Amino acid sequence: MANETLDPSIGSPPYTPVKSSRLYEQIVEQVEKIYPERTTSAGDQLPAERELAQTFGVSRTAVREAIKALREKGLVEVFSGRGTYVTHPPQPVTQSLDLRIRISQEESTMHLAELRQLLEPGIAALAASRIEEQLLATMREAVATMDRSVHDPDAYVEADLDFHLALAEAAGNPLVLSLLDSIVGLLRQQRSRFFEVDGGPQRGQFHHKRILQPVERRDPDEARQAMRDHQQQAREDPASTCNAGLTPTS
Repeated sequence: MANETLDPSIGSPPYTPVKSSRLYEQIVEQVEKIYPERTTSAGDQLPAERELAQTFGVSRTAVREAIKALREKGLVEVFSGRGTYVTHPPQPVTQSLDLRIRISQEESTMHLAELRQLLEPGIAALAASRIEEQLLATMREAVATMDRSVHDPDAYVEADLDFHLALAEAAGNPLVLSLLDSIVGLLRQQRSRFFEVDGGPQRGQFHHKRILQPVERRDPDEARQAMRDHQQQAREDPASTCNAGLTPTS
């Protein structure tokens, strides 16, 4: 097996951020189009999930779905603890875009905050009633990573996204997960702003732990309220320019 790793940095395949309600299909499409052009050989290793998520501008959930689809097509092999490897160069395919996010920078701040205010308390409640141990472990790992990364914006933000997307996945509604996946680039940008003011990450982390506790107890009402408290903190936090234009709600 060759040891070459396909690095998503300069000189690597020309990946572009994807915008679709079925994001994993767009990742698959790009992989299928790029590899024949690069005469990729069997045994080449794909970058890690986190690297691919950042490169494509999507969540790790979307990347996992793409890897699953590529594996089902027989185009990659996944080895536990070792990574994902190309089996042979795929053939190009054409996929349709179901949804494109077309939103100006000026509008995105307010629209995103409103969307989160509408969705996230309900997502937390559903997750508390439906979550399985594997996703609880993902949330706990994300919290631990954020604890270690209050001075490392990149690591903190990715763990923050993992935490909230695990909640969405646990809610068990694929439409909700697809919707959040389609705006994960905006979510990543929004969360980065909490590092602009001293203490922002620590305040956010306090509320992440308060959300995790009722989810672990399978208490939907408390999980919903904990998420509302988190959003209230975000609206009141002076660092939270990402919530400008929203008024507090009970």
